[in-house]
Amino acid sequence: MATSLLRPHVVCALCSSPLQERNMLALSNLTQTLEDVFKRIFITYMDNWRRNTTAEQEALQAKVDAENFYYVILYLMVMIGMFSFIIVAILVSTVKSKRQEHSNDPYHEYIVDDWREKYKSQILNLEESKATIHENVGAAGFKISP
Repeated sequence: MATSLLRPHVVCALCSSPLQERNMLALSNLTQTLEDVFKRIFITYMDNWRRNTTAEQEALQAKVDAENFYYVILYLMVMIGMFSFIIVAILVSTVKSKRQEHSNDPYHEYIVDDWREKYKSQILNLEESKATIHENVGAAGFKISP
């Protein structure tokens, strides 16, 4: 029993002849075979499609192949770079101005004051508040008409 486990070559019970063994090896690698077949079909199709062009199309393709598109790519890279620089400059200036809003300028402190908290504290401390009347002395000579 131990000798059967150490045998290097196991023969299939269905494959008794060498021809059948070769056929089994060929079928066992079906993925590779299918890949080769599809690759040959695709390459043949693409070659035939490329050859099926008119003289005008061939002349146009030759002209396009002769032109140098490196400057077009360089131009696009420069334009995209300039656009990116402008956008980044706008974003940085916006962030910088927002940061300056939190400085100690009086206008910002006036806006920042929480008026609701002031009103709440005044309402809670009613006994401390005093009523005052201000008189406009300059307007005392005028009479209100009915």
